[in-house]
Amino acid sequence: MFGFLIKKSFFDMWDNLIAVFLLNFGYILVFFISSGTFYLLEAFPEMNDVVKAILSVMIFFILFWLYNGPANGMARDMVDNKKPGFKDFFNHFKASFKMSLIYGVISGAVLIILFFLITFYMGIENFFGAIAFAFLFWGGIIWVTATQYVFPIYCGLDKKFFKIFKKSFLIFFDNPVFTFGLLIGSIVTLAVSIPLFLMLPGIFTIQIWLNAGLKLRLYKYDYIEEHGENARMKIPWDSLLVADKEKVGKRTLKGMIFPWKE
Repeated sequence: MFGFLIKKSFFDMWDNLIAVFLLNFGYILVFFISSGTFYLLEAFPEMNDVVKAILSVMIFFILFWLYNGPANGMARDMVDNKKPGFKDFFNHFKASFKMSLIYGVISGAVLIILFFLITFYMGIENFFGAIAFAFLFWGGIIWVTATQYVFPIYCGLDKKFFKIFKKSFLIFFDNPVFTFGLLIGSIVTLAVSIPLFLMLPGIFTIQIWLNAGLKLRLYKYDYIEEHGENARMKIPWDSLLVADKEKVGKRTLKGMIFPWKE
């Protein structure tokens, strides 16, 4: 199943290459705008440096998720074999604005709180400090890993805020290996993108990856609902993925670069 997820994500990106390129450019603009706010805050010398750092982080997270919300909607459309346009981006922006704003504030606050707490307990050189540090560190890892599903769930499964978080953690704890695999895939994609200045495959391809991962993984729960909990022990992925494999089809290198010759 994981091998097909890699293939599907790659071809969903490849089939929408121009849109992927443009949407990745949007992420870069967000980074530039966010960094600009940091320098704007330098115009207030009376403001504490810690406060400036906190405001800069919060502004970045809010702007990032305000953009990432509609980008996830575009990614979900591509995963569903649609060809979204600019109008669809603005429709997704209007639909996801509230969710993106709230999540941007929450994710920024969580990062800041974890940073200060971890820094504090690292300075306590005793058993209690070590336990607290370990708890916060792994709590942060679980948060980052589980919340990969937040916007894919919002785009394809549920619109209710608290139910989205609940389902994110339920899916994570029920599929820990798969979920960590998604995280590793995201990190590898980001690393490959850095030499290409995040333009390709880029951050948007990570959104395709996560949305495709959730879509395919949910077939497991449809199968269990139909066949009972005992079916959980052996999920027939080959048969469950038949329709998606037919849509992706058989691809060749020649067909990818010169599709009109096939």
